[in-house]
Amino acid sequence: MTTTTIAGTDVHVDEEGFMTEYDEWTEDHGRALASAIGITEMTDDHWEAIRFLRSDFAEQGETATLRRVTKVGGIPTKKLFQLFPKKPAKKMAYVAGLPKPHGCV
Repeated sequence: MTTTTIAGTDVHVDEEGFMTEYDEWTEDHGRALASAIGITEMTDDHWEAIRFLRSDFAEQGETATLRRVTKVGGIPTKKLFQLFPKKPAKKMAYVAGLPKPHGCV
């Protein structure tokens, strides 16, 4: 496992830069990771999706798919594509400090 510095602290990441240790993540990390992928402002809507992903991961043990975020989290797919353009599931997981969801390229 590799370590890198995000928001001034060392964290563990995989070869694609996704954080690998759930407990190392903070909202400061989330803001820094979002900025790194071009999301300049984390709105309440962004945080709603990120908080759902993190709480769902804590319960389920794996990163939620886009479909699960829509169905269980109640956030419409169209809105997720507006908040996290092009690859919302992958981008949400990255910002949330979680592993890439199964099925994401």
